[in-house]
Amino acid sequence: MIKTLYVRIICTFLAVIIFSLLSSFFIGRFLFQKEINHTGQNDMIAVGEEIIRLYEQLKPDDRDAFLKRMVKVSAHPIHMYDASGNVTFYDLDDTNNVEIAPEAVEQVLRGQVYRSPGEVEQTFIGLPFPFEGQPHAMFMQFSSQNENIINRMMLLVLLLGLLIGSLCILIAARYLVKPLQALTQATKRLAKGDFDVEIQTKRVDEMGALTQSFNEMASELKQLEQMRQDFVSNVSHEIQTPLTSISGFAVAMKNSNLVADSDRNYYLDIIIAESGRLSRLSDNLLELASLDSEHHPFEAITYNLDEQIRQIVVTCEPQWSAKGIHIDLELADAVKLTADRDQLNQVWMNLLGNGIKFTPVGGHIEIRMTHSVNEIFFSITDSGIGIAPEQLDYVFERFYKTDPSRNRNIGGNGLGLAIAKKIVTLHRGSIEMKSQVGQGTTVVVHLPVR
Repeated sequence: MIKTLYVRIICTFLAVIIFSLLSSFFIGRFLFQKEINHTGQNDMIAVGEEIIRLYEQLKPDDRDAFLKRMVKVSAHPIHMYDASGNVTFYDLDDTNNVEIAPEAVEQVLRGQVYRSPGEVEQTFIGLPFPFEGQPHAMFMQFSSQNENIINRMMLLVLLLGLLIGSLCILIAARYLVKPLQALTQATKRLAKGDFDVEIQTKRVDEMGALTQSFNEMASELKQLEQMRQDFVSNVSHEIQTPLTSISGFAVAMKNSNLVADSDRNYYLDIIIAESGRLSRLSDNLLELASLDSEHHPFEAITYNLDEQIRQIVVTCEPQWSAKGIHIDLELADAVKLTADRDQLNQVWMNLLGNGIKFTPVGGHIEIRMTHSVNEIFFSITDSGIGIAPEQLDYVFERFYKTDPSRNRNIGGNGLGLAIAKKIVTLHRGSIEMKSQVGQGTTVVVHLPVR
């Protein structure tokens, strides 16, 4: 049973090469049969004329002995017909007699040269042979020994071609299959969870492209696995911290000796705050999962974007007023946008919320919006402490925090910017962050006008 690709390649090649050689042999023989017969007839005519010339020169007393010697020299059997139609056959083993039509004998007896037609099984010629003043017809046929030699030679050539071709395909097939075997082993390692797989190759053909694609896939799977592990670790950490607080304060409140009555409301407020933090984390995780799926609802309507942003600023007034933050709002009027209003509302809430969180007391936030024919530009700039350049590439990753301790104190979980980027991407837009340490941060959103 053929199972491996290596065996399949070899068997396929052998079948193809045998079929090709046999087909070539029969096609070539068919195409050149007439030419081969004609050339053989010319050779036999030349030999026969030479025999007749020698006979006339030597005039041997024993014609039979002379013709037998000529048969040995030329290897062509001879049929000698007299005027009465009697035939004498001269050959080395008397086994290669050929049937000659009476019409051919009559033609030669009349002094004409005769050539066998192409459809007969054996090739022969007829020459007039004068003997003692009487016309005779000498027919010479192509020797089966010569034909067998030619056939054996051609068969040997075919077998040598098959043997050499088989050796070459054995080597070539191993060269072709070796990368596939390496890919198979690497795939098994991937299936077992080993993502540190890289196949070395210098090939630039399709197999090299396949190997390169496999290496890229393995690298991406490794990154995904690392992201999965980080995600699980981050979720566990984000859940464990408030749960620890809730559990600890609940146990403390259960024991009246540990908590005074005057402190119970304070501890209850902490439990409520941590419960709210867990609820927000759960909501954000569900939101991200929904955005990642292909079934997240997308309800596009046309509305005024500038009005939406003004409403967001008004909604967040208690937060920025409490810190004495000055809001500088500069928006283009009547900017129409076709988008999912609820999703973009969450984007502006997250961006403004981050700006308020990280802007110190008495700071300021600038919100700008302009538009062109095809695109809307939104930016929000705060006067916070800024972000280091090496951290800007990671701020939109899930659970990433530039200052984990600070974020935990203000209730952040590192998902706001990730959600904002996902929503903007779903709207075929882009979002980027620019920041300088000690000077503040600017977030820029580009949205296409649809």
